Amino acid sequence: MKIYKKAILPLGFKAAGIASGIKKSGKLDLALFYSQLPAKASCQFTTNKIQAAPIKVNKEHLKKNKYFRAVIVNSGNANCFTGEYGLKVAKQTASNVAGELGIKKEGVLVASTGVIGKRLPLLRIKTAIPALTKGLSRAGIDKAKRAIMTTDKFAKEVTVKFNISGRMVTICGIAKGAGMIAPDMATMLCFIFTDASISKAALDKALKFSVDNSFNCITVDGCMSTNDSIIVLANGLSKNKPIDIAIGTNFNLFLKALNLVCLELAKMIVKDAEGGTKFIQIKVKGARNFAEAKKAAAAIANSNLFKTAMYGENPNFGRIVSSVGASGVDVKEEELKIKVSPLNRIDITVDVSIGKGKSYATIYTSDLSPDYIKINAEYN
Repeated sequence: MKIYKKAILPLGFKAAGIASGIKKSGKLDLALFYSQLPAKASCQFTTNKIQAAPIKVNKEHLKKNKYFRAVIVNSGNANCFTGEYGLKVAKQTASNVAGELGIKKEGVLVASTGVIGKRLPLLRIKTAIPALTKGLSRAGIDKAKRAIMTTDKFAKEVTVKFNISGRMVTICGIAKGAGMIAPDMATMLCFIFTDASISKAALDKALKFSVDNSFNCITVDGCMSTNDSIIVLANGLSKNKPIDIAIGTNFNLFLKALNLVCLELAKMIVKDAEGGTKFIQIKVKGARNFAEAKKAAAAIANSNLFKTAMYGENPNFGRIVSSVGASGVDVKEEELKIKVSPLNRIDITVDVSIGKGKSYATIYTSDLSPDYIKINAEYN
């Protein structure tokens, strides 16, 4: 299993990125991903009760269609809290892409990220789509990965290649996200492409496991967005022996690779945290089950007092003690053990044992600095 810290599209996938004028800066703001063959899709979306128009449209398409060919993404505007107009824009965008590519509109998935509550300029997107589709190529991933960014300082990308039954399989993932990051997804978009031949049930199971152990274990500011989406497309072009849940060895190989892609991207999001200066790994062990361990770890990670202490390199570990105690997890003072690595480093580890069992969980977070306030005070 080989890991590449760059996006290498699997067989049969192309991408493109363009500046359509959504962003006043003139930067890239529209991306398209395309599979030359019909692909199975597995998706996970934000658990926020207010959901952006693209998510609503995607859920409709997932009910109507078994195979998908394209994903179109815009940055600079979330197309959320925009009512019927927002739904119209998302549906029309999918329809326009389908028309240019000669595919069914239900075979197109849509994603948006940016400011909530502003109307997305449909005409600019519609005008840009012909050039966007003509620009599709394997090398187009370089522009596409930048076109999905908002406050990101760098593109998040990773590729894993591995062998199944003598066939090389590729999983490529890109993501965006730096703020409004909380467990149960974050303000993030993630697009994963694979040429693996895999059943829908196996793909769904692998994605759920991978998300639970990666994107659902990161937090920057404890804020959940309305647009969070993870979309995986699998087109089967590697022609490996089909992966199914019942076939343990091949499924486990795929699961390991997908989990690796998701975890690497999740860590990159935390390392790019708005205003962040430190990458913090919090591991809680000695819990009765995973849920309790995660709950305690998240309580520490989401504590503003803890995060500001990490920024100031202040060894006030009473903030860890109080967070664990307030988490709702049963813990006693004499059983609580805490170990923290030196605070004058970029990477910090916090190990906590609560002495109740053998389960553990790890949460990844950042510190909280004055720059976070500045970035979000000006974001509009």
